[in-house]
Amino acid sequence: MKLKINRVWLILLIIAFSGQSLYAQTKVSGTVRDASGIGLPGVSVIQEGTQNGTITDQLGRYILSLKEGAVQTLTFNYVGFLKQTIPVSGNSTVNVTLKENNESLNEVVVLGYTSQKKSNLTGAVTSVNMPDLEDRRVADVAQVLQGQVAGVQITQSTGAPGDPVSILIRGQGTFGDNSPLFIVDGNPTQDISFLNPADMQSVTVLKDASAAAIYGSRASAGVIVITTKMGSAGLSSLDVNYYNGIQKVTNLPKMLNTTQYMNKMEESWNNSGRTTPNPYTPDKGRTDLANTNWLDELFETGRSQNLQLSAIGGTEKIKYLISGAYYAQDGIVVYKNDKYQRVNFRTNVIGNVSERFTVGANLQLSYAKQDKMSSKGDEPGVIRHAFIRPPVIPVFKDINDPTYSVADPFTDLPFYKADGTYQSRYEYSSNPIALAYFTNDKRSLFKTFGNVYAEYALLKNKELKFRTNVGLDLNFTHNKAFNDNFGDDDGGGAAEDKGLGRKNRPNSLNEDRGQESTITWNNTLNYGKTIQKHLFNAMVGSEYIKNYSSSIGATRNRFDYTAPEFQFIDYGNSLTNVWNGGNGAEWTLFSLFGSATYVYDSKYMITANFRADASSRFGPNNHWGYFPSVSAGWKISKEAFMKEQRWISDLKLRASVGTLGNQNIGNYTYLTLYTKVGDETKLLRYGNPDLKWESTTQSNIGLDMGLIENRIYLTVDYFNKKTDGILLPLSLPKLVGDVQPTIVNAAEVKNSGLEVSLSYRNNDSAFKYGINGNIGTLKNQVVKLHPNLPNMIGQVTKTEPGHPINSLYGFVMEGIYQNQAEITSHLSGTLNPAELPGDIKFKDRNGDGIINDLDRDYIGNPNPKFSYGLNLSASYMGFDLSALFQGVQGVDRYNDLKKIIDYDTRPFNHSVGVLGSWHGEGTSNSIPRSTFSDNGSSRTSSIFVEDASYLRLKNLELGYSFKSLLTKAKLGVQNVRVYVSAQNVFTLTDYTGLDPESTDIIDMGTYPQSKAFLFGVNVKF
Repeated sequence: MKLKINRVWLILLIIAFSGQSLYAQTKVSGTVRDASGIGLPGVSVIQEGTQNGTITDQLGRYILSLKEGAVQTLTFNYVGFLKQTIPVSGNSTVNVTLKENNESLNEVVVLGYTSQKKSNLTGAVTSVNMPDLEDRRVADVAQVLQGQVAGVQITQSTGAPGDPVSILIRGQGTFGDNSPLFIVDGNPTQDISFLNPADMQSVTVLKDASAAAIYGSRASAGVIVITTKMGSAGLSSLDVNYYNGIQKVTNLPKMLNTTQYMNKMEESWNNSGRTTPNPYTPDKGRTDLANTNWLDELFETGRSQNLQLSAIGGTEKIKYLISGAYYAQDGIVVYKNDKYQRVNFRTNVIGNVSERFTVGANLQLSYAKQDKMSSKGDEPGVIRHAFIRPPVIPVFKDINDPTYSVADPFTDLPFYKADGTYQSRYEYSSNPIALAYFTNDKRSLFKTFGNVYAEYALLKNKELKFRTNVGLDLNFTHNKAFNDNFGDDDGGGAAEDKGLGRKNRPNSLNEDRGQESTITWNNTLNYGKTIQKHLFNAMVGSEYIKNYSSSIGATRNRFDYTAPEFQFIDYGNSLTNVWNGGNGAEWTLFSLFGSATYVYDSKYMITANFRADASSRFGPNNHWGYFPSVSAGWKISKEAFMKEQRWISDLKLRASVGTLGNQNIGNYTYLTLYTKVGDETKLLRYGNPDLKWESTTQSNIGLDMGLIENRIYLTVDYFNKKTDGILLPLSLPKLVGDVQPTIVNAAEVKNSGLEVSLSYRNNDSAFKYGINGNIGTLKNQVVKLHPNLPNMIGQVTKTEPGHPINSLYGFVMEGIYQNQAEITSHLSGTLNPAELPGDIKFKDRNGDGIINDLDRDYIGNPNPKFSYGLNLSASYMGFDLSALFQGVQGVDRYNDLKKIIDYDTRPFNHSVGVLGSWHGEGTSNSIPRSTFSDNGSSRTSSIFVEDASYLRLKNLELGYSFKSLLTKAKLGVQNVRVYVSAQNVFTLTDYTGLDPESTDIIDMGTYPQSKAFLFGVNVKF
């Protein structure tokens, strides 16, 4: 027994000494410099094939103990420089000079199914400069991309937390959905609001047909390809980023106070031709009137915070990334019913099973919850009512008011009574503070998004690669709005609701749940081969997409108990006014596609794409659509005659043409629909079996030029984009019966424009800086509509051939009538005109002396003439500064809020602008007289159309990194960076509405974007 124990100890000692021998370490040191001899701090130095590594200090120095038994080779990696791998070869000192990667023309750009070197691109493809995005502290990926790419217009619909962001690539090409297609890690989706911006590794925008045609029927509005961050072999790292900040509303118009308001109401009564005594005159002497600033009462300081964690690492066999994030924002409206929260979790794993076989998985889980508030002037119009509510009314009732209650302390109807009679001269609006308090509309989305894939390399040199990919986009939505009854009794409502407040009478609950799944399965074969001066790349593939959605919802009212515990369908009235419903829909898409690229001597290149799509959304006669494209490039800088032109480091001419499609229409629109009413079958809609794809043909010519070793880089593109066969709802004559419109392919729209991007970077000294600017012009025009639909009229718009989509249409204001003689002369064909001096004078287009619908004209264009962005960045000795300017020019918006607060003839509150209204000949030629009768402001006219052009400093950030101090201290922390950031710092605009950036053609009182100030810290371990 003793002998056995001694043998065990002997074996353990041998293992121990063997282990010590195996992991004996040799030290190597050195300095890493740039071409000018300056030491580079923060360079990653890793022993190849291991996780053993370090980073250089502030002077570029490093010391690393090498593991024996592992490869004795060091890899040096630094952002903006070419990676170098150097054998140690027994040396104890290894000094390195890294070469700057000036333009990264060898950078591989991800195009979706495939990738390509940037130098070989022939289409209009923009690879976003990712360092410009790192300092954006916003929730939505689309917001991060704002101002980054020429020809891409990104607009926040409102400033409300969680509201959507609009993306347009090269203008509106159709009357329906103009949103681009997004490809995230190879998986298609129509929405990217669920993504965590910090997870993005690269973003590529495919703008022209040659680049996007590989996506065929879904690509007419452009394609944005996003890849998320992946793990890397070598040193593992943990990144923690947290920021917290506040938001404040700015640039609010000044409204009338009580004295100004009462004087204006008295004036309006006197100008209205009333024969009864002016009731406002005695009211001016009342001492019980409030002096409420409703805007001050409504808006408060908002808050936001974000926590981001990510771990990256791996070996040569397996690489991983795990990240999590929490974002929360409480908006700028009181009572915290405009909040948004989102939780993200992502894991990306790549495994090299063998030298030829790779498998991987990307999984994203996200949960978002929004407290939805009316943010566009829509019902109940929280923002809009804050502007029109008279200042004479207080926010809260007097506690001694018999209608006061703790549950509903807000002023409402009736406000003033005389002898028991309700007087309505002030109460034409709702209490916006009460609206904000009682808002209870909660919306949530749980999303699972990801894919698994496998890739196998064939042939001797792995030139042929087969890849199969299965993706899932699964969404669960839950919307629940409880409309609590509040306000004073105005005597209305059903018999069983007598005595209840006028708002939400009776109370009710609307709740619905939905789910949608999209499964994508694609398979591709990629072949790449270089033979001397010839480069060949080819790809063929297939794709199958299956989408299914269903929803169920219900509404009940008259809840006896309104506490949250009872806000469920079963607790409502189940006898009357009960509604419930549900539906489902599905569509499928099957595609075959291919692409081929040939490059000769790195000078001449040509790419061809073809895709065939079969969609269930189209009729049996046109299931298939075909989408070809071709592009060519000439690398002029590679020609012999350019060798002496050393200041031109890169020069390439590109041209392309191709066809794209659009299938974003409703399901089953080609079918004839019937319904059964009793024993009778009734026709609802005639079908159209010939319904087919909307088709977009786009041509592009471009120039890429790099100067002074590509430190200055210029890209110019001119495009012409025509969409025909646009789907239109066509109403049929009444003689065929009362039926719904039939969908037909009829309209044609054209867009054209010039896009320019220019960048400059200087990294030659300790002070480094960069400038990156872009601008894109746009001309939009409707070419034709259906003969039976010569135009489309909206509330304030008209769409017809020869004009842009949704052109503003109405009467043209020429000024203010100054006297009766001017009215008589201008309205010579009108019998007994009702107009009075001080009313708005409209242009008589046909000169008949009558103002009617024949005098309406085009009064504005809601499509911007050009949009632009400018990124500035600089760094020195640990400090860094970045700024983003963004804007649009030549865009018009119909300011309905201006109409209601400056020109409306009801006793609403007004802005101080009405103090300059017409009150006698020569006093004003722009603001009509104050009156309770029509002064011309009820017409849709140019007086309410404003130039919504703006220049905004979207982002400004100053940071400091403690990298050098931490390196010296050897605390195991790679870097700590602290920063202060400001959003929407200032806006230069002539627009008088709350936000010139709104996506709505009609601005009814948009929830404004706010100015934000944030403080954050980023720690890397």
